[in-house]
Amino acid sequence: MKKKTNKITFIDLFAGCGGLSEGFLQSGRFDALAHVEWDLPMVNTLRNRLKNKWKHSNEDANKRVIHFDIQKVKELIYGEWEEETIKSYGGANDKLVIDSGLMGLVGGNKVDLIIGGPPCQAYSIAGRAQNNLSMQNDYRNYLFESFISVVHTFQPKLFVFENVPGMLSAKPGGKLVTERVYESFKEHNYEILEPKNLKSSILTSSDFGVPQERNRVIIIGIRKDLKTESLNLETIYSEINKQKRGNKKSVFDAIGHLPKFKPLNKINIVNGRRVSHAPMKYNDASVRNHIPRFHNERDIKIFREWISNNMNKCSTNERIKFYNDMLGKDSKHGKYRNLEWDMPSKTIVAHLQKDGLLFIHPDANQARSITVKEAALIQSFPDDFEFIETMGYNYKMIGNAVPPLMAKKIAIAIAEVIQDSCLNKKFN
Repeated sequence: MKKKTNKITFIDLFAGCGGLSEGFLQSGRFDALAHVEWDLPMVNTLRNRLKNKWKHSNEDANKRVIHFDIQKVKELIYGEWEEETIKSYGGANDKLVIDSGLMGLVGGNKVDLIIGGPPCQAYSIAGRAQNNLSMQNDYRNYLFESFISVVHTFQPKLFVFENVPGMLSAKPGGKLVTERVYESFKEHNYEILEPKNLKSSILTSSDFGVPQERNRVIIIGIRKDLKTESLNLETIYSEINKQKRGNKKSVFDAIGHLPKFKPLNKINIVNGRRVSHAPMKYNDASVRNHIPRFHNERDIKIFREWISNNMNKCSTNERIKFYNDMLGKDSKHGKYRNLEWDMPSKTIVAHLQKDGLLFIHPDANQARSITVKEAALIQSFPDDFEFIETMGYNYKMIGNAVPPLMAKKIAIAIAEVIQDSCLNKKFN
């Protein structure tokens, strides 16, 4: 059982590799009681972070990060896992969770806050464009119900529900998901912004010092019986807005210091892996996760010419013509985009797992897409954050994460409002 803490406590649902948790922990004002995630590589990465950065024991980190499918919400909360569940998710260090669930793990601690966001792909406009039935058929559209069940059980003072802006127009089952969420939380005695006002909850990561233009819906919920003049949605969102900074951080600010690479004259094989680039200096190969993915000669040529010709600044038709001319195709869509040194990056996405054609490095001489390390720094993961899975999976978890610096600023804002309420003896 975790020792009682004097910090503001939280449970992180849909934790991923820990971007949201990382920001709340970095603020120094919060203590995590549990993190729930079903994807094992992300679970392993978050457990590793808790051990190496936040000084949890091996046993405690394995226990705190629960490898579990949140759809089995009753088993998650109360334990007594079914045999099939134990086979899928149970491990040697999971006995407490198996026996008594989140309830046992939380122990005597109060839960002040629940944070998290269901997988965003189901709400993304891009995903709907590819499959117009996704709103009806994707189970992820309804995972917010599991979030609500955990909130209802632990009755936190507040919650933070994060997702993509596409959530605001998503209609699973023919009804706006925002209306479903609003009605469900209202039924469980929590207040959030009304659906018609939720556009004001869209925050841009670059406003908080993240070198990336990434829009996210941040839905704050407050338990109605705690609402006062000092603790309400208006004061919380106002405090979050105070955390914004004037000068935006650029791609160069984030990754300009990293070692450079050069294309090889011919493809090498190293430990059975094809290699197309080498460090410009021998001792530059030591930065963890800073290894270019393999690119064939055609792509290297395209990357170099794309940047040299400043194709980002060209019209859509010119970019499509470039693509078709270089590949001998007749496509109506361009496939390339490079980062700009003096601007924030476009949104880092999980598609990086498949290719980096929309994330070409700004230096034409390097003629490559960005590395895992570069993607992580652009997402504002701290330099000492370790991504321990395969290159492809590291790209995926980074693309799915909440930028930790943005999360930290939100955490600081929430803590400031809570502190003011505590001083007035209205929070506890």
